[in-house]
Amino acid sequence: MGNEVVMFGLTLEEFESLALKVGFTVLILYMLFIIGNLAKESKAGKYGAMWMFIGLGLGFVGFVSKALIQKLMGIE
Repeated sequence: MGNEVVMFGLTLEEFESLALKVGFTVLILYMLFIIGNLAKESKAGKYGAMWMFIGLGLGFVGFVSKALIQKLMGIE
């Protein structure tokens, strides 16, 4: 415990975990913006935009659900 690296008042492991969660959250929000912009520029309409969000957004929905399942099962 005496030789742990401390960064911004956090240990290196805590900082990496927090940075990963913040980084992925920002990336997911940016991808949602891109999908919305793509739907608007292609004039997809409400139904087409819904399918664009469903089809293109399933990748990060799986990532978020994995984190939730791990938290509920106490694996983390």
